Amino acid sequence: MLRPAKPADAAAIAVIYNYYVAHTIITFEEEKITAREMAQRITETKKAGLPWFVWDESGRVLGYSYANKWKSRCSYRFSVEATVYLDKDATRRGLGTKLYSALIDALRSTRIHAIIGGVALPNAGSAALHEKLGFQKIAHFKEVGWKFDQWIDVGYWELIL
Repeated sequence: MLRPAKPADAAAIAVIYNYYVAHTIITFEEEKITAREMAQRITETKKAGLPWFVWDESGRVLGYSYANKWKSRCSYRFSVEATVYLDKDATRRGLGTKLYSALIDALRSTRIHAIIGGVALPNAGSAALHEKLGFQKIAHFKEVGWKFDQWIDVGYWELIL
């Protein structure tokens, strides 16, 4: 059920992600992305040597997790930002924990030292997931995002490996 993502998963991943783009503050993107754009993101992540996983049930992708470079400067090369998204109908089944745990385990086998999770707030579920997996809240930025005619706070959680 858990497996590495491949570019062929891009359409299913885009459907999951675009729900959050169109209906929530969870992502600050405001325009839906195409399957082609998502395939490019998957390819770039893997080229950077970072993991991207999907949860697949009977050929249907129900969620995904991946890590991206935290910042572009060389000194940040051992830090990543982690992300997990679930199909809106696949929540509260423990899939987020499974996907995020697999990502963390994969990163432990690399030279990555710090995993950072950014969370648009309020989002009690994401905050709880991070803390359940050992992350500590390290920052809270007030009103740094603007979406759906409202200011949005962002919290950051960090896990040192």
